[in-house]
Amino acid sequence: MQGVIDLPEELQPVADLVAARLLDVATRFDGQLESDLPPVNQLCKHIERYRGKMLRPTLVILCGAAAHPEAGGRELASLVTDDHATLGAVCEMVHMATLVHDDVLDEAETRRRGDTVNRLRGNETAVILGDYLIASAYHLCSGLGTQRYALAIGRASAVMCAGELLQLHHRGDYSLDEPTYFEIVERKTAELIAAACEMGAVCSGASEDHTQRLRRYGLSLGVAFQIQDDLLDLTGEERVVGKSVGKDVEKGKMTLPLIHHLATADDDRRARTLTLLERAAEGGASGAEAGRLIAHAVESTNSLDHARGVAQRLVGEARQALSALPASPVRAMLDAMALAVVNRAF
Repeated sequence: MQGVIDLPEELQPVADLVAARLLDVATRFDGQLESDLPPVNQLCKHIERYRGKMLRPTLVILCGAAAHPEAGGRELASLVTDDHATLGAVCEMVHMATLVHDDVLDEAETRRRGDTVNRLRGNETAVILGDYLIASAYHLCSGLGTQRYALAIGRASAVMCAGELLQLHHRGDYSLDEPTYFEIVERKTAELIAAACEMGAVCSGASEDHTQRLRRYGLSLGVAFQIQDDLLDLTGEERVVGKSVGKDVEKGKMTLPLIHHLATADDDRRARTLTLLERAAEGGASGAEAGRLIAHAVESTNSLDHARGVAQRLVGEARQALSALPASPVRAMLDAMALAVVNRAF
C-alpha cells in the first residue's frame, strides 16, 4: 500500500523492512520471468508497471513478521526470510496474471496509467502472457521446501477461476443479490489475499491459530478492497485511479452499490436505472453518458454510503482478527493497512 498510508514515525522501521524485502521480491519476480526470447522479455518488461501497490507481497512479509513465534524478541529484519520474498513474488505473479486476463475480459485499454497488453498486442498475446505468469509462479513455488505453499497457491488459483466463472455466468444479470455478489468477490479477489497472509505466517512457523486468524484478516481485507474498487469504478477519475473506469457498468457486472440501489429504489427509479444499464452495455458515447447518470442515480438511494459502510464493517472484522496476535509495530502496520483500504483513491 505504498503511497496510501500516512505512517507515524514509530512504524517507519516496519516500512523500511517492507521496502527492502519488496526489492527482493522484484528481483525474484524478474529473474523467474527472464526468457531467452526477446519478445517474451519485452512483454515482461512492459508489465513491470502493473506492480502498483504490491499488496499481496507486502502482506506475505508483514504477516510473516507479525506471526513469528519470536516476534518482539528478535531484530525485525531477522523475522523475514528469503522464502518470504519468494512467496511474495509467487503471489504477485498470480495476481498479475489475473490483471492481464481481466483486461482482456473487460476490453480495458489502460492499466497503471499505461496501455494494457491487449491494447498493445491483442487478446491472444495477453491470454498467453497471463498463462506464462501463472506457470512461472508454480515453477518458482515448487522450489520451496514444503508442498504446502504449492497446494495453497493451487487452491487459491482454482477458487479465483471459479469466482470469475460465476461472475461471467451472472454478467448482465440485474437481479443479482448481495449473497451471490459476496460469493463472487470472496473467491475472485479475497482468496489470493488470504493465501498471501496464510503463507507468510506458515513460512514463519506460526501457530495454526495465528495462521488462521491472519487468513481471516486477509479474506475480510480482500472483500473490503474489492468494494472500494467497485466505488472507484463508479465515482473515480481515470487519471487518479490509474486504469479504465466505468468498465463494470459497461460489461454488465453488478457491484455492491448497484445491487443495493436496484433493491431499494422505487419502481420508477429502478426502471430508469435499468434502462441506463442497458444503454451503458451498448457502449459508445451514449454508454459513457449512461455510466455517469448511473453513478448519480446510486447516490439517490444512499447506495454509495451503504457500500462504504459494508467495507468499513469488513475492515473492523479484519482488525479484530489481529487482536490475538502479540502487540508489535508490525501488527500496528497491518492494522493501518486495513484502515487504508477504504480511504484510498486509487
